[in-house]
Amino acid sequence: MSGQLIASDLEGNIIDMRRDHSKYIVKAAVLHESEHDIIATAGWDCKVNFYTSTDHASFKFGEPVATIILPTKPEAMLLVRHPDSLEPILIIARTDSNFLYFYTTENEPRMLGKQNLAPHSNAWVAFTPSALAACPSDPTLLAVATNSLPHMKLLIVRLLVPPFTTPAPSAAPVLVRRSLLDDTLVPETQATQARAALAIADREAAAIQIHANTMAPQAAYSTPAVVWRPDGSGVFVNGDDGVIRGIEASTGRIKTSLKGHEEGSKVRCLVSYRNEVDGEEWLVSGGFDQRLIVWKTGLATIDG
Repeated sequence: MSGQLIASDLEGNIIDMRRDHSKYIVKAAVLHESEHDIIATAGWDCKVNFYTSTDHASFKFGEPVATIILPTKPEAMLLVRHPDSLEPILIIARTDSNFLYFYTTENEPRMLGKQNLAPHSNAWVAFTPSALAACPSDPTLLAVATNSLPHMKLLIVRLLVPPFTTPAPSAAPVLVRRSLLDDTLVPETQATQARAALAIADREAAAIQIHANTMAPQAAYSTPAVVWRPDGSGVFVNGDDGVIRGIEASTGRIKTSLKGHEEGSKVRCLVSYRNEVDGEEWLVSGGFDQRLIVWKTGLATIDG
């Protein structure tokens, strides 16, 4: 809550400690590189700090190597690799915004672009993406849990990441095609801008493969969580009623409801894992009832 960042080993011994945020750190993300680790932290001070650790074992932070200043508070973030260049990039979701924002992780980070998750909505802000998870079998597929009320909405979205290199701006006037049937180039007008914006919105809408109601109850102060199954066939989401719901990724249908936490107690966090020794799939859930529950889910179906 104070903005302090702490690294500890599995025995609870503190390895390193820093305080570069002035307010609550809401998210931390790590991406393992061959020579170093990239660590990103997002706080309610509207800052994202990047750290690099050259020693995988010690996990020393050091001074932030870069900082992004955001106009609004971050809600969720994810470190992934660019689908084309494989360079590390950061995906950020912000409060009161339907967009995903793509940033580089260079010493001077820059925004590559953004993707609207409600491209044809008439509302100013339809929802806020509050939890992000990349599919383990297809990193370009993203599960997004929203803050929608009274039930969480789930989106399965194909990422539309802009190219890593952006062409330099040109002083020449922008020319566009007259129409799909006419290759004649004419100066850009408000009408051509509107048609271009509609084409982008249509592409963003086509990228949303599933838009499902999870029936997981939540309130304005809930903390949505979503995790993929290890094989990428479905996701699990939390709820304020103590129930964990398993949802099929290809259809958006609720396939199972796991009940083990106290009724009416919030499920706070979820972790999905596959044991490499015997292939068993495990799900770990933690709730406000102060319980950690390990679920062994089936390999063939999402029913557990």
